[in-house]
Amino acid sequence: MGDTDGKDEKHEAAPPSGSAVRDDASESSCYATEDDEETQIHLGPKISIKEHLEKDKDDESLRRWKEQLLGSVDVSQAEVQEPDVKILSLTIISAGRDDIVLQIPESGNQKGLWFTLKEGSKYNLKFSIKVSNDIVCGLKYTNTVWKTGIKVDSSKEMLGTFSPQAEPYTHVMPEEVTPSGMFARGSYSAKTKFVDDDNKCYLELNYTFDIQKDWPKS
Repeated sequence: MGDTDGKDEKHEAAPPSGSAVRDDASESSCYATEDDEETQIHLGPKISIKEHLEKDKDDESLRRWKEQLLGSVDVSQAEVQEPDVKILSLTIISAGRDDIVLQIPESGNQKGLWFTLKEGSKYNLKFSIKVSNDIVCGLKYTNTVWKTGIKVDSSKEMLGTFSPQAEPYTHVMPEEVTPSGMFARGSYSAKTKFVDDDNKCYLELNYTFDIQKDWPKS
């Protein structure tokens, strides 16, 4: 979970942030990430998968690598298709406890308390990600957490490049630890985004969670 010392740098203990279905949020909120100060790179025009393969048809090893990356996608398509990324679920994994499996609301806005974690507990986040139509490049996860209106954590994690395939990908994040102590307990609000290299947002998820002295009774 997020540290409560007000750090805005790479998190040491960032709160779980969701995964989710294709976002229904506005384009303006999705395409601009508030903490992203990176220089925007202007890429060339997109070309179709068929054109990608034709460019290197004489290089056998490169052609095989591209075909492997493309997986089950229909390489005969002539038109350019935008990648479709759906984050199907978020699982919170903590040793000695049953996994907390959370389905993502289609609206991107989880109403009410989404989950509760115990203070000082170690955990991993696991996302289930479905990619269709085309390769998605540089998919990254960003998460911002507030407590009583004050930003207490901001984190960013590069997930990687994914080719289309029938089965969802599983991505497990590095282990983290929830903060502990009297001032760490209470309610938090969070915003999670999944964006690619073009700054296209596939999910913006808003939710609340609690950190308490003990795990909730099942």
